[in-house]
Amino acid sequence: MEDKTKYNKAWVVSVSMGYGHDRAAFPLRGFAHEGIVAANDYEGIPLSDKGLWKNSRKLYEQISRIREIPLVGEPIFEVMDHWQEIPEFYPERDLSDSSIQLKTIYQTFAKKQFLKHLITKKLAQKNLPLVTTYFMISLAAEYYGFPNEIHVILTDTDISRAWVSMYPQKSRIKYFAPSRRVVERLKRYGVPAENISLTGFPLPMENIGETKYSVLKKDLAARLVRLDPNRNYISRFEDSIGDHIGKLPKKSKDPITVMFAVGGAGAQRKMAKEIIGSLRDLIVEKKVRLLLSAGSRGEVAGYFRAAIRKFDLTDELGKGIDIVFDASKMKYFELFNEALRSTDVLWTKPSELSFYTGLGIPIIMAEPIGSQEDFNREWLQQAGSGIDQRDARYADEWLTDWFESGWLARAAMNGFLYAPKRGAYRVESCVANRACILPEPIEPI
Repeated sequence: MEDKTKYNKAWVVSVSMGYGHDRAAFPLRGFAHEGIVAANDYEGIPLSDKGLWKNSRKLYEQISRIREIPLVGEPIFEVMDHWQEIPEFYPERDLSDSSIQLKTIYQTFAKKQFLKHLITKKLAQKNLPLVTTYFMISLAAEYYGFPNEIHVILTDTDISRAWVSMYPQKSRIKYFAPSRRVVERLKRYGVPAENISLTGFPLPMENIGETKYSVLKKDLAARLVRLDPNRNYISRFEDSIGDHIGKLPKKSKDPITVMFAVGGAGAQRKMAKEIIGSLRDLIVEKKVRLLLSAGSRGEVAGYFRAAIRKFDLTDELGKGIDIVFDASKMKYFELFNEALRSTDVLWTKPSELSFYTGLGIPIIMAEPIGSQEDFNREWLQQAGSGIDQRDARYADEWLTDWFESGWLARAAMNGFLYAPKRGAYRVESCVANRACILPEPIEPI
């Protein structure tokens, strides 16, 4: 007999390694039983598991930073990245054979009982569905016989074979795909279509405003006016823009806000000095406001403060320049999401933040780190909302050109139109109702 139980809570499990997996889980915190569980840092975690996670995180951060080593960094990084490389999408072919990375993961389960305590002890306390943002948790849940439904949220625009179980045709893991490419990739890896739902990436609900996008539309309307002071884009498409988000304000006296965000490993933070130096005069003239997103890493925030002092901008702290930081990662996400509402341009590597273009925010893309981010970059370009950065030392010049032309306003509107926005709502609905009923059309990419 079919189980038709509906749920208003689920186990939501992430892993604190960088920001991507936690950021995907954060919008689901209201749906999470006992809050978001960190698989690598929960009460009672065995020392053996904690040690494996610690080594894994250390390796992740080393890989992210290794490219900065002169001469040898780039070739070493490419060798390590190849281990988790995503195969070319075309030509269409069967990609269901297990990768070396995936086989290694299952050996860790068999030989070291990795994640068994999490699945059979911690999550066994209450029989609820599992929603995880990290592939290894879903694989472990199935391996150790988790009794309820297993859902995994995929966090990039394309994925490696490691995200899918050894025997996908027999697997009961259900996948929430952030993009159409991921749907097709899962099928090529052997996942049955009935186990795949195209939901989009979970974006913060507080930045959206329910199904009518009330908050998002208000923020985007104000953003477009700031990004297009000469109305080069707006004057040509104002009627069409109005059909989508309502009437625009006539003008804005506020400076354009640029947020520069570094990843969880702190890679690319050195670029902040070049950005601050280049934009200094525009900040003092109150034409640009610069937000530096340091995440939850105190050393990155300290690096930013030193750079602010170096360029004699201490008096502008809290006004023309500010740092988004909190030692608590969850509190940082709150501050980040709040800051996004007044952000006009997000400057970052094409990580999971690529999906945030769906909030109507253009992305200036720093250099990708790893093959996943190469695919994210391509996805943003297809959406028409991601633009490669130019030389950061001359950001004042090329950013000014892009503002005056209305180019970034167009990119902001493209992000709103073409990138998914309702991922968090869709995920909760699918899990709660035990069926993915998604009648409204999803965005084209």
